[in-house]
Amino acid sequence: RQYINKIVVKFGQAEAKTVATPADVNVKLIKEDRVSKLVDPTQYQSIIGSLLYLAVATRPDIAYAVGVLSKFCAKPSEAHLTAAKRVLRYLKGTENLGLKYDGSTDESLTVYSDADWAGDLDDRHSTSGNALIMASGAVSWLSKKQPTVALSTAEAEYVALSFATQETIWLRQLLGDIGQPLAEATVIYEDNQAAISIAKNPVSHARTKHIDTRYHFIREELQSGVIALEYVPTSEMVADILTKPLSKSQFVKLRYALGLELIV
Repeated sequence: RQYINKIVVKFGQAEAKTVATPADVNVKLIKEDRVSKLVDPTQYQSIIGSLLYLAVATRPDIAYAVGVLSKFCAKPSEAHLTAAKRVLRYLKGTENLGLKYDGSTDESLTVYSDADWAGDLDDRHSTSGNALIMASGAVSWLSKKQPTVALSTAEAEYVALSFATQETIWLRQLLGDIGQPLAEATVIYEDNQAAISIAKNPVSHARTKHIDTRYHFIREELQSGVIALEYVPTSEMVADILTKPLSKSQFVKLRYALGLELIV
């Protein structure tokens, strides 16, 4: 809370009107829109640097917005600066939110994996998002642009699933190292049936031949019992908040699912 107050004041948003979401669903940002004037990158870069700390450490709800804005640090425009200040205005109105864990003895790990296909308007790369939940709160999260162009929604979801699997393996190993090994397979929830089918079907076919082989390790982890895949409707996909802008109602719902609650 103290850090949020500090950066809100530092960047002149102390008296600004608050907003309900960090990213506007109606605003599409691109590198060179040829309409907005360029601004001095110094302040913009300073804002993004300050926001990145929060996005990585304690506030997964701004991870997507900050990830998108960080692409424009070299040549930011007025539109980019306005969007960055929107995140500050959102934080101003939600400064009392924090990750809350229920303290239960249930040590199970639940993972959500999602992708926004071809969402980057500059290069049509997709965005991966995943959230790892323990004790009703997010302990790890990712919002990241995929390194290659996916040719279908299923492919984008499959690549995102590989990132989620890597994070899951890492966290399971960490828990084992500190004496809290997980005996059961970790369930990864996915909202794309085709991606689940590709992961569960070891037979190579036309639509998966072009997918980089490094992503197919998912199948090995499935067969070894480290992970299990289950379908979840898109409306219940917690990682959706990490892949694209959402309406206020859906954003608030998924923010709560990440474990972000009022901290008194």
